[in-house]
Amino acid sequence: METLPPYYAVIFTSTLKEKREGYAQMAKEMERLARQQPGFLDFESAKDTLGISISYWKSKEAIAAWKSNMDHQMAQRKGKETWYSWYTVRICKVERSYTFNHRESVTNSIE
Repeated sequence: METLPPYYAVIFTSTLKEKREGYAQMAKEMERLARQQPGFLDFESAKDTLGISISYWKSKEAIAAWKSNMDHQMAQRKGKETWYSWYTVRICKVERSYTFNHRESVTNSIE
């Protein structure tokens, strides 16, 4: 992501129940839908026993609009009823960001 701060991150941390039928499909659909929303910047996710999904937004207003999206609300209800045993949502303002890329370091050191 090449966006300069400040911007906002919504960090969704969760654990799933044993029953996961339909979860992966819904997660993909929500990411697709989020990417179409005004103010959406990017999405990152890592899942093992603990799932961490981070969506990045231009403003708190864009986050609020996404939270009120009817399809997203339906997915939230389904998640509470069926898939999640626990989750936490954190909304953070990103004021600084930097990246390390080992591949670029190796390439640059060879040249």
